[in-house]
Amino acid sequence: MYGICNLNIVPCRKEPSDKSEMTTQLLFGEHFQILETQGNWCQIKIGYDNYECWIDKKQFSPIEQHTFDILNSTETYLSNELIQIITDKKTATPFPIVIGSTLPCFDNGECIIENQSYDYDGAYITGVLPFTKLGITEIALMYLNAPYLWGGKSPFGIDCSGFTQMVYKLSGVKLQRDAYQQADQGETLSFVEEAEIGDLAFFDNEEGRITHVGIVLEHNKIIHASGKVRIDGFDHQGIFNNEKKDYSHRLRLLKRII
Repeated sequence: MYGICNLNIVPCRKEPSDKSEMTTQLLFGEHFQILETQGNWCQIKIGYDNYECWIDKKQFSPIEQHTFDILNSTETYLSNELIQIITDKKTATPFPIVIGSTLPCFDNGECIIENQSYDYDGAYITGVLPFTKLGITEIALMYLNAPYLWGGKSPFGIDCSGFTQMVYKLSGVKLQRDAYQQADQGETLSFVEEAEIGDLAFFDNEEGRITHVGIVLEHNKIIHASGKVRIDGFDHQGIFNNEKKDYSHRLRLLKRII
């Protein structure tokens, strides 16, 4: 069984319960495989990053396997405005979607999900754009001041690894969902002095577990989600919080993804 997100933002839970923590979100147009069902809940594996989580049965639309396969194998189009309106053609109902939402089977301003179609006339990009340092900086800055939200992936609430994943997704590069997973990708750098714009910096806690990630900017700066998406100082020790005048995160490693 397979499904697709037909709402703007859907919470994904660690366990099959509304009381369980949100571990990530589905944005409009993201597709997935259904692994298991329990009552009103489905355990899913998200097509983009293979992330497993639970969602409410009422918050997605079922699709056939051939549709899932097509979505997995065709060029991806993504919305490229902080917020834009998409319209359900069957009911003539408009609703908002956020930046980084998928436009499935997009052609000439129309998205098609099997027998359902939507009109979209906003800005969009393809998911195979060439990666550039200038481009990744511009995309990252679009999320500036977005509030921190555990499991979030949108400008209305985002966590540290959701932020890096979405910025890279909009830059045409696929990252895994969680910081510790992203830390296994790319090429390890030996020194902070080697870091360039767009490289990822990872930070650990007292137990040595990687718990935070940010994107390196120029002039010894980093952009990351901590309380909000913010820009702070960055050096071989870690992140220097400009407001508290102290280090907030301890550097563990640096990675160049592309």
